[in-house]
Amino acid sequence: MEPLVDVVCEDLRWEVFGPDEFGPDGLGLEALADAAVRAAFRHLGLPVEGFTLCVMGCDDARIAGLNAGFRGKPQATNVLSWPAEDRATPGMTPALPQPGPADDPDNLGDIALAYETCAREAMAAAKPLSHHVSHLVVHGLLHLLGYDHVTDADATLMQGCEVRILATLGLSDPY
Repeated sequence: MEPLVDVVCEDLRWEVFGPDEFGPDGLGLEALADAAVRAAFRHLGLPVEGFTLCVMGCDDARIAGLNAGFRGKPQATNVLSWPAEDRATPGMTPALPQPGPADDPDNLGDIALAYETCAREAMAAAKPLSHHVSHLVVHGLLHLLGYDHVTDADATLMQGCEVRILATLGLSDPY
């Protein structure tokens, strides 16, 4: 059986860090992403078996290139998501996907995180980087599941879901 979250660290800062960067436990991106995704799945009532997704930890230069290529915005951003399937239903809670069989799990898509931007935002908000990264993984996952924030109503729906999921991890409302 494949792991739920496949983590690729293009920037070693996502793997090599001190306890000050990812909290007292010194958790890295792999552990944070796995915990955040599992919390979201529990909250949404999805089984962890039958799904996969990829989370890439990169730097600002890499994400700026991805942002330029995929969204026409040649600047760094904190998180990007590429859903494997368009599940968006504007104005409504998206229908949840069905898990695939154990030998062919449903790939939800990919998420990329930029180290410098995430670290800068966490510092500016005076919060641990681990909390901010957990939030961004949940945010990216919700995009993979069809949530969006284009309209105010959709943003309210998505942000409310994020806040409830983060609360299950003991994290405060990021908004």
